[in-house]
Amino acid sequence: MKHTFFLLIFCCSINVVLSQTCRYGFSYEISNNPHWGKDKIVITSVYPKSPAERAGIKPFDIIEAIGNVYITDSILDDIEPFLNPKGIEIAELTIKNFNSDNKKVKIKKECYSAYGISEEQLASAFAMYAVEDNQERFFTCPYITINTQDPVDYSVFKSFAFFGDVDNQPDLAKKIMGYIKKELIAKGLKYNENDPDLILQFSYSFNKNPHYRPSPSRVAPNKNINKNYAYRYDITKDKISEFPFLTPGTIEAEAAYTLKFGLKLEDKKIKEGRIIWECESTELLNETYSVLEFAAVNIPLMFLQFPYTKYGHNVQFRLSRKKFNYTGIRYNIENISEVESVDAYSPAAKSGVHPHDIIDEINDKELNKTSQQLSARYRDFIKKTMKLRDPRTQFRDANGFPDCMNWDVLKYSKVMKEFDKKKNLTVFSYLFSYKPFISPSKNANCAIRLHRGKEKLEFIFAPEIRISNTITIE
Repeated sequence: MKHTFFLLIFCCSINVVLSQTCRYGFSYEISNNPHWGKDKIVITSVYPKSPAERAGIKPFDIIEAIGNVYITDSILDDIEPFLNPKGIEIAELTIKNFNSDNKKVKIKKECYSAYGISEEQLASAFAMYAVEDNQERFFTCPYITINTQDPVDYSVFKSFAFFGDVDNQPDLAKKIMGYIKKELIAKGLKYNENDPDLILQFSYSFNKNPHYRPSPSRVAPNKNINKNYAYRYDITKDKISEFPFLTPGTIEAEAAYTLKFGLKLEDKKIKEGRIIWECESTELLNETYSVLEFAAVNIPLMFLQFPYTKYGHNVQFRLSRKKFNYTGIRYNIENISEVESVDAYSPAAKSGVHPHDIIDEINDKELNKTSQQLSARYRDFIKKTMKLRDPRTQFRDANGFPDCMNWDVLKYSKVMKEFDKKKNLTVFSYLFSYKPFISPSKNANCAIRLHRGKEKLEFIFAPEIRISNTITIE
């Protein structure tokens, strides 16, 4: 079972105590995996800019103890009070991973008013204003992942090397080894050519399909039909891209080419020669494709299944992308124009914005409506501006909305006019004012007019652009 520990209001569980929302900033599961953290807490994701990230917590870390209490079956039955003891701001966790078996980590709880809503949350709530940069969506890769049936704890392995003579490999293989090395070192394994605990083997092939028999619905090789192709996250371009892989369910005879790529980890420490983990992908294609490009995109995704494998076949990934202007203002949920709090050392705090200030305008757009009115106008805005979006970019987001589309680049001027219409109540478009269809000028400042009691004030300052891209296995 997956647990989310003190994350966002809109999509995650929240802990509210005495009108406060607190977080450490990580999600976790109780592991049932015999190879990694069995019957312990395994971190599945770490939220960007959270206390957990600042403390150095990483995905797949195993929590062995909380304070002086070691994780046991009896504690797992009711773990929340141990993770969030009342009256304690700093938690001390004992972490186990490839780097360490007994690392002490202190995390200070981050708390805010439960009545405040952050700009990060608002960026999610108004994501269709700039869905190009703010989206959550699924994609699936046809990986087959196999673990050894032996009950070996993968955390005993601390180092790795490659199979064979590394120096005499072709350039393609050397580049692939570079991608692999980067991922395994990031997981905490050390590269040790002389006495490794694990031997990494990889294989690849790209061949014409001798059984190719195209159906009338398919085209000849090297001709593209978008509907037949796959959309996945391309780490090299940092975006969802189209790939020439035929969709799941395509019979092999309809593919002009096949591409295969595999990774294997061989035990050299406990039982030499035993394959402890392997992951392979077979793709069907109707045009040529670079093996090196495939490796660059897929090696990081394949290694998300190591050491904590969740699925044996067809892995579903969740991509969460965010990019927004951060000022540090948290708005009052019940009175959205009121500043509930201001993050310390944030751009707004440095400029002089105070809690309980009442905001009248942001970038010449009025903020004098209720949250319900803003939400209703936002829904209307989405409906009536669909004609200004590019249908070639359509996708279904992780929440099931089927009509997510980027704005049509050729219609940016019309899009900007819609954002400028007073009746559309697009005040929170300031979160995305770096986009040319919202603010074509190069002036990235945020202008806030507010009143503090009877005093009217104006603050002009540069927000901080915050960007985060996270990929997790669903």
